[in-house]
Amino acid sequence: MLAIKLNTCPILEIYSALTEASLKLPILPFRISAGFPSPALDFVDMGIDLNQHLIKHPSATFYGRVKGESMKNAGINDGDLLVIDKSIEPVDGKIAVCYIDGEFTLKQIRLENGRCRLMPANKLYEPIEITEHHDLQIWGIVTHVIKDF
Repeated sequence: MLAIKLNTCPILEIYSALTEASLKLPILPFRISAGFPSPALDFVDMGIDLNQHLIKHPSATFYGRVKGESMKNAGINDGDLLVIDKSIEPVDGKIAVCYIDGEFTLKQIRLENGRCRLMPANKLYEPIEITEHHDLQIWGIVTHVIKDF
């Protein structure tokens, strides 16, 4: 069964997370060195189900495909797939999918001195200072970023 597309906007495509299926994929039983090489195993008899690993709250989890470059310095690029959890409390420093004045945006939440700002991670974009004139909903918190290389 395919994921259901729930919304498309200039910034993000949002899909439901279908967690009913289980697909256990092989996983190495050791961490992969990013420094000096370590010996590899010829055969691995362990597995991981990415639904269980990436999704903690299935009924509150969605996927989103990023459109744009406003978060590129946070390692989130155009075309990346986000895992978004709507049940996580929005706190300072978290990257969130926000619904502001009728549009979705992806930004880092900054709470300072009783004020809220939505911060891009690209100098070409301006922060959004939230005032009483804005209609803001923190739609969900990004928990994982899945990339193509």
